[in-house]
Parts: sequence; structure tokens; C-alpha cells
Amino acid sequence: MNPPDYPGYVRAIVDGGVQIVETAGNNPQKCLPALKEAGITVIHKCTSVRHSLKAEAIGCDAVSVDGFECGGHPGEDDIPNFILLPRAAEELKIPFIASGGMADGRSLVAALALGADGINMGTRFIATVEAPVHENVKQAIVGASELDTRLVMRPLRNTERVLVNAGVNRLLEKERALGSAITFQDIAPEVAGVYPAIMKRGEMDAGAWSCGMVAGLINDIPTVKELIDRIMQEARSIVSDRLGRLSALLDVPETAAA
Repeated sequence: MNPPDYPGYVRAIVDGGVQIVETAGNNPQKCLPALKEAGITVIHKCTSVRHSLKAEAIGCDAVSVDGFECGGHPGEDDIPNFILLPRAAEELKIPFIASGGMADGRSLVAALALGADGINMGTRFIATVEAPVHENVKQAIVGASELDTRLVMRPLRNTERVLVNAGVNRLLEKERALGSAITFQDIAPEVAGVYPAIMKRGEMDAGAWSCGMVAGLINDIPTVKELIDRIMQEARSIVSDRLGRLSALLDVPETAAA
């Protein structure tokens, strides 16, 4: 509703000694000179290959490639990561990390196999002990399945993936009733300024809040250390346990395969 004080954010980031920044949404070019002068690594989140190439061209150090599965704003192309990540690997010269649908060691190994240099997790990190959100939010993620997200604001071409609740159902009903005539003001009660009520006070039906389909893979609330250690152990086990089996499958003689 009100544009953030981006120059103020940049000053706070520099003064606070932050070393890595992820930008998203708008073109970050205006912020780059101050951040780069301070020696800060800039990762820009993109939902398409063309936007990733633009981020590379303006001088971003890396890209977070965000697939259609993601919570929040997946863009308007609807390309899932099984397609988007290898396409990014074909085109980009700078490093990129996989975002959207990432939760465990399987995600990490798969992302690396598809060409990414790592993974970026949003929804999974919300359901951790240290996350500064209400316990109701964490429990809502744990209790959700992969079927419990909805896409809102599609008529406004500002699509957001959110966890379904009464507020989201109210919003979707307005979209159905008003169709292409809908405006942001029509849905403002369900999306504008609702995060304090949800994240701080745990009022889960207050409105729409970003959540990825990956909620279906989240079944507990570990500490961040426990989560990272588990992901790395899972990834090592997958590579170790399955490498031989995969090699055997790929080494089938051509005559036998035919």
C-alpha cells in the first residue's frame, strides 16, 4: 500500500554488516551500487529464465530461481522447477540456487542434479523453533498437505500462493464474483496489513499469507541446526546409497536395453 523505504533498508543492511542480500520483485538495479560498494553479495529472486538473465546482466552475483511450487509470488508463467532449473542451468553463467518446493535432503540432491548450486527454503524455515512467528502458524504448516495452498490475485497478475483459510476463501469468492472487474481495493481487507495479525497474534483466518506446496513435506518443528544437519545427512545418504544402483541402471548394455 505504501512503498517501503528501500534506501533506508540498504543503509541498515550496510550498517548492520550483512554480507548476503536477497532482493525480489522489482528490478534491484538502483540498490546495487551501494550494496556492491559495501562488498555485499546480491542474490536476486526470479521466476523465469528471462528475468534471471536480466539479473545477471545488471550485475547480480547470483540468482534464486523460484519455481511455480513456491509460496508467495510465483510469477505468471507457471513453470515448475523440474523445467525451470535445467533451463536456468542452460542459460546462466552466474551461480543460481533452487527456490520453491525445497524441504529436505531429497530436495537438495535433486536441485544439484538439475544444475543448481544449492537450495533456498522459505516455508520450511518458518516451521522451525527459532522462527519468530506465532506457534499457530507453525502448526498450520505442519498440519497442511500439498493440496492446501491456493493461488490468489491471478486476475490482477500479481499471483500469490497462500495457505487456504477462511480469509483466503473470502478473497477467492470476491474474485469469482467480480471477475476481470476486480481491483486491489476489493480484496484489500484480506491481503493488506494482515501479516501482524497472522504472524504475531496467530489469527489464522485474518487473511492470506504466503505458503508453499512444500507444506505437504513438513511434519515437524525442529531447530534450525537440527534441520540443516538432517538435510545434509539425508543428502549424503541418498548419494551414497543410491549411486551404485543408479550406476547399474545406466550401465545396462545397449542390446539388453533394446
